Amino acid sequence: MARLERLRVFPVKGLAGIDVQAADVLDGGTLDGDREFALFDPEGDVVNGKRTQRVHELATDYDPETGTLVVETPAGESGEFVLPRERQRAAAWFGDFFGLDLTLERDARRGFVDRREMGPSVVSTATLETIAGWFEDLSVDGARRRLRANIEVSGVPAFWEDRFVGDDAPAVEIGDVRLEGVTPCGRCVVPGRDPDTGAVTPDFRARFVERRRETFPEWADADAFDHFFTAMLIAEVPEADRGRRLRVGDPVTVLDA
Repeated sequence: MARLERLRVFPVKGLAGIDVQAADVLDGGTLDGDREFALFDPEGDVVNGKRTQRVHELATDYDPETGTLVVETPAGESGEFVLPRERQRAAAWFGDFFGLDLTLERDARRGFVDRREMGPSVVSTATLETIAGWFEDLSVDGARRRLRANIEVSGVPAFWEDRFVGDDAPAVEIGDVRLEGVTPCGRCVVPGRDPDTGAVTPDFRARFVERRRETFPEWADADAFDHFFTAMLIAEVPEADRGRRLRVGDPVTVLDA
């Protein structure tokens, strides 16, 4: 049976995610606690993995109950900050690490997701398993950490999430929350790097595109995909379903178009 296997939010944009057992859908359509904080330079540009590989050097953990962020560098230097109360002190610590003048901003209504008019990202466990099999020494958890999805669904085939975009695509219901597909997620440079070291996997994009083309599912609408360097669905929660809660273990049902 298809079920919500895993929920993951990323408290600070660009840094590591945390698994949660439940997450409310915010009024803005995203998940509570996802990309709630983000580091910005004076020009308003965000600091994330697309900008610098150095984000991969940082080991972080976050306690959603207390708002405590713990961060450590490879050299053993560490910081601990209670957010949002200590945003200024945290920004100074990260600024010293990156060599930039930074501020740590907060958006509790929608978060600093890349596509701010859209909602959570969705992937199947089988997709992660398949992608991991394309690369030597890439584990399923490694693929999970590279793709950085919010919602992981088990009990469905690989690339199951591709069916929710394109003409006459169905919607999906998780528990009592309806999600509608908006776009396949075109990937950036981040999935091609080791999430712990930032080391680049040789020929990652070329191999990914080749295997994605070879295994593209027959149920997907190819016209909805601009290219084959895609994995994951970006979904939208209708306004009527916002404020509801997603829970690990919720049943997943495909709805008629």
